[in-house]
Amino acid sequence: MNKIRKGDEVVILAGKDRGKRGVVLKAANARDRVIVENVNMAKRHTKGNPGQGTAGGIIEKEMPIHISNVAIWNPISSKGDRIGFKDLEDGRKVRIFRSDNEVVDV
Repeated sequence: MNKIRKGDEVVILAGKDRGKRGVVLKAANARDRVIVENVNMAKRHTKGNPGQGTAGGIIEKEMPIHISNVAIWNPISSKGDRIGFKDLEDGRKVRIFRSDNEVVDV
């Protein structure tokens, strides 16, 4: 079970985009990197291909960020938080916020 998953809202802890918030679009590279929406943008110069009908130009896209540089957003405390795991009475294993032991997964 992964601490940060696709669809989680995270805050960036380090790098040029420190303090920005975004949604995880993809967990990439054997789960040690994540791609966050509108964070860590890079410009890629692409050549057009008339055979496929694609236009060339400069495309901005999100690049992966190491998972240690993001923290999941806790809406209760309005800060980034660490994640722990807890087994419920019905046998489910859920993620919890470390600061207040509230369940992340509903």
